[in-house]
Amino acid sequence: MSTSPKLNRRTALMGAAALPLAAATATQTRAAPPMLGVSQAPYRRVKVGTFEVTTLLAGTRAVEAPQTIFGLNVDADTFNSVSAEAGLSTDAAQFFFTPTLVNNGAELVLFDTGLSGAGTVAAIEAAGYTADQVDKVIITHMHGDHIGGLTGDDGTPTFANAAYVTGSAEFGAWSGTGNENFDAKVAPLAEQFTMLDDGGAPASGITAMAAFGHTPGHMVYMVEDGGTQLVIGADFANHYVWSLAHPDWEVRFDMDKEAAATTRKRLLDMMATDRTAFIGYHMPWPGIGYVVKNGEGGYRYEAHSYQLML
Repeated sequence: MSTSPKLNRRTALMGAAALPLAAATATQTRAAPPMLGVSQAPYRRVKVGTFEVTTLLAGTRAVEAPQTIFGLNVDADTFNSVSAEAGLSTDAAQFFFTPTLVNNGAELVLFDTGLSGAGTVAAIEAAGYTADQVDKVIITHMHGDHIGGLTGDDGTPTFANAAYVTGSAEFGAWSGTGNENFDAKVAPLAEQFTMLDDGGAPASGITAMAAFGHTPGHMVYMVEDGGTQLVIGADFANHYVWSLAHPDWEVRFDMDKEAAATTRKRLLDMMATDRTAFIGYHMPWPGIGYVVKNGEGGYRYEAHSYQLML
């Protein structure tokens, strides 16, 4: 009969003590893993009924001194207190730029075009499409981070096969004002634009909703299929705490601040009451969330998890 040596506690501990040395020796024989930096996937796809809705991360950047942009009508102590409660730095904020694709089964519709064509096309391609497949481009409003990707630096249209749609009030408000971005990006395509008003239907299952204030003709869009709804909210609220949770706080980029606050509260109440998901162009990536009522007249942002995956 053969016998096996017994492994006592002391022997086991001595062997374990030698493991870190062996691991360190092994590590010295290969390069340390590189630091790759903060990153995220450039798209997120969900379902609205039978429609596929894809948010696109066309760009992101840090912006210093957020109270020069948000909460212009509140004192620094209030801004700092609200920020601290939400765990937010008051030194800088991260901005996200989120165009959206809606595939309704018949057309591929792009909402807004980002800061540049290159950034938006890169996200479109990561999502499995090409720029040539875009059938319609809908511009919610004419700020540079929404129209910047309409054309390249040489004026060539980014979406060669697309028709263009925007609100008539928005187009009229910017036309002839001498705005550099509008004149460079939108004016050359003016004859190709179809104008619509509140309640207009730019594509099957998509309805325009007037949401003036951020700009004179700012529009949001309701996407609906199979009893499921989602609002493409553009810039009705520019931050999930400093704008959405505090709709009366003034935002530098809102051209008519009183009207913007009124619009914000109207849309927030609608989405909270109906439990309707929305995509916010500047909400935390991937930009999809819900509005929850939070006390008397207050709201909070709740990020989407899997509701629109089922």
